[in-house]
Amino acid sequence: MRIASVPSGHVYVRHLADPDGRDHGVLRLPDPPVPGAPPGRWWPPPMLDPSWVREHSDGFDVLHVHFGYDDRTPAQLAALVTALRDAGRALVVTVHDLRNPHHTDAAAHDAALGVLVPAADALLTLTAGAAGEIARRWGREATVVPHPHAVPPERIAAPRPPRAGFLVGMHAKSVRANADPVPVARALAAAVDGLPGARLRIDAHDDPRGRAVASALPDLDVRVHAPFTDDELWEYLSALDLSVLPYRFGTHSGWLEACHDLGTAVLAPDCGFYAEQAPCLLYGHDEHRLDAASLHAAVRRAHAERPAWRADPAARRVQRERIAAVHAEVYRSVTARAAA
Repeated sequence: MRIASVPSGHVYVRHLADPDGRDHGVLRLPDPPVPGAPPGRWWPPPMLDPSWVREHSDGFDVLHVHFGYDDRTPAQLAALVTALRDAGRALVVTVHDLRNPHHTDAAAHDAALGVLVPAADALLTLTAGAAGEIARRWGREATVVPHPHAVPPERIAAPRPPRAGFLVGMHAKSVRANADPVPVARALAAAVDGLPGARLRIDAHDDPRGRAVASALPDLDVRVHAPFTDDELWEYLSALDLSVLPYRFGTHSGWLEACHDLGTAVLAPDCGFYAEQAPCLLYGHDEHRLDAASLHAAVRRAHAERPAWRADPAARRVQRERIAAVHAEVYRSVTARAAA
């Protein structure tokens, strides 16, 4: 079964494969080159163009959409669905985001899902809560498949570095639409103040939005820099005792999964379905309120209890084997129906 994944090179999609290299009859195609883009960049995805589907329909059996349709209109996605139907090719959609973290207004993503979800031959998502929302909104059943590990297995098995004190970190990154880093940083500074050995570190990317965070927090330890490499990110997360997600809306988080792989406790907002992915602390945060009292209580709990929630390497391996097998079964099912 030849799978055109959108995208193929993303770490999440790479980790859908069996860790021992058993292919389960699945061949995942590489991302096609993007005209005008540097090598290795997969967006905007050519596979989402109806013309690509028509020209390459003999070379794939299933189009599996994960990410990359942020800028596509409902009409463009409907044309993609029509091209797949005309070619006799199946559509699988993994609903990672019920609310797009890059969009301030939910309407565009709702409209895109309103095309893709009803049209999909099979749906997957990462948590039972998200599956319930899909059933409520569209009357469709989504297979729940957990997020695989985000960190390389050797890093998951490595001991955490020894250190003194208690380091709380919040990374604003490039400040997506769903992030509200400045008020969260202020609440964190108040929460950390007075806790023995506790420090707060804020990071942001060196771009206009990241630099604006630093300008708004001149009295805090804010570090503005280029995006971390993977190895730098794992080192940064491993140095934290608590990583705080400053999101006011969203659905799932690869950052949370990386922290779980490395044994770094996470303080997540109570919106979305973050708490269903892995053990974490919660504080009240959504588009309507930031509950500083719950944030303070969660930071104090993390400081007092030092939760040691960490993924077990062997369990992550077994999980990934199961993930690969479930995807293979989904692909077999939809290709059989498409051929009927």
